[in-house]
Amino acid sequence: RAVPAPGLARAFAVFSVTVALSSLPARCALRCRPSLSTLSASPRSPLHPVNMSDRCTVEKLYHSKALASPYPRSRVERRHVPEDKVGWSTEWEDYSPVEYTAGSVLAGPQWADPQVSDRSFSPKFNERDGDVERTSWNGLYVVENGRPRNPAGRTGLAGRGLLGRWGPNHAADPVVTRWKRDGSGNKIAHPVTGKNILQFVAIKRRDCGEWAIPGGMVDPGEKISATLKREFGEEALNSLQKSPEEKAELERRLQRLFEQEHFVVYRGYVDDPRNTDNAWIETEAVNYHDETGETMDSLPLEAGDDAGMVKWVDISEKLQLYANHGHFIRLVTEKRGAHWSEDPAPECRE
Repeated sequence: RAVPAPGLARAFAVFSVTVALSSLPARCALRCRPSLSTLSASPRSPLHPVNMSDRCTVEKLYHSKALASPYPRSRVERRHVPEDKVGWSTEWEDYSPVEYTAGSVLAGPQWADPQVSDRSFSPKFNERDGDVERTSWNGLYVVENGRPRNPAGRTGLAGRGLLGRWGPNHAADPVVTRWKRDGSGNKIAHPVTGKNILQFVAIKRRDCGEWAIPGGMVDPGEKISATLKREFGEEALNSLQKSPEEKAELERRLQRLFEQEHFVVYRGYVDDPRNTDNAWIETEAVNYHDETGETMDSLPLEAGDDAGMVKWVDISEKLQLYANHGHFIRLVTEKRGAHWSEDPAPECRE
C-alpha cells in the first residue's frame, strides 16, 4: 500500500512543473517560458527547479529516456510502459516491472545503500539522513512497501539499476560558458539571428558515447558547490592524474572561475536512462560564465575520469546531449541573450 508522506498533495501539485522536459520538443515543453531572472541559489526547497508563473503549464507529464531499453550497461529490457500509463495516478493493476539492481551496486560499495530488505537499514526518506540527502527538489515522494516511488512515473524497471541510493540520487552539473570569438577577440554573432554565439565545455561520456555537461554525484556530506568544482576538474581538466604541484595550481585557477558571477540554471528531476521506479537522478545545474574568456584560456582542457573527450561546443538547438542536458543549455542561452534557434518558437499544439 502506498504511504504518502505528509503534504503529498502539495508534492503532486509541485510535480506538475518539475518533471524533466526533455521528452517534449524543446520549444513546446511549456506554454510560456519562465523568467530566469528569478533563479537563485536559494536553500533547498520542495518547490521548483525553475520558477514558473501561474500562466505557465506543462502539457504532458512523462519521461522518455527513463523508459528506454536495454537498461544501460546491461541486456535487461524494461517492461514496456505505454505513454498513457506512465503516471502513477493511472491505475494499472497488473503492472509488473522487471526487477534489476546491478551487481556493482549489490556488492555494497561506500556510495550505495543496502537492500531495503536488510534489517540493519533504516533510511529516513524525505529528509536528510545523516550525511545522505534523501529529500527531493521535486517535493515529497511516496514510499510504497519500503521503497521510494519515482515522482515522474513508471519506468518499467524496479530496484536501483546502476544507482546507489533508493530515491533521489543527487548530482551537480557545472555549465561553463564563454562567448565564441574570432582571431581578433571579437564576439561572433550568428548570421541569421544576429545574437552572439555561446560555447560551453562538453565531455563525451565513456559509458554511452553521448556528449554531456561534465558533472557527477554529490558525495555524502559534500556541499554542491564543492561537487561542481570537483567534477569539472576531474572530467574536463583531468585533475586526478595531476601531480600535487599541478593540482595546487589547477585548484587556484579553478577557484578564479568558480568565484565569478554564476546562476542556478535548474534544480530537479533528470530524465536519465539509469532511472528506475525506485531510484532516480536529480541535479542542480549552475552556469559559470567566463565573460572575457581569459580565465578559461589559462585552463587547458583535458579529458579525465568518466570523460572520453572534452571540447568547447557551439550552442544551438541542433545539439544532441545526454539526458535532458539540452534543456539546461537552452535555459543558459535565454539568460545570456545568446543564439539558440534560427526559427522563432512556434505555438505548441496538442
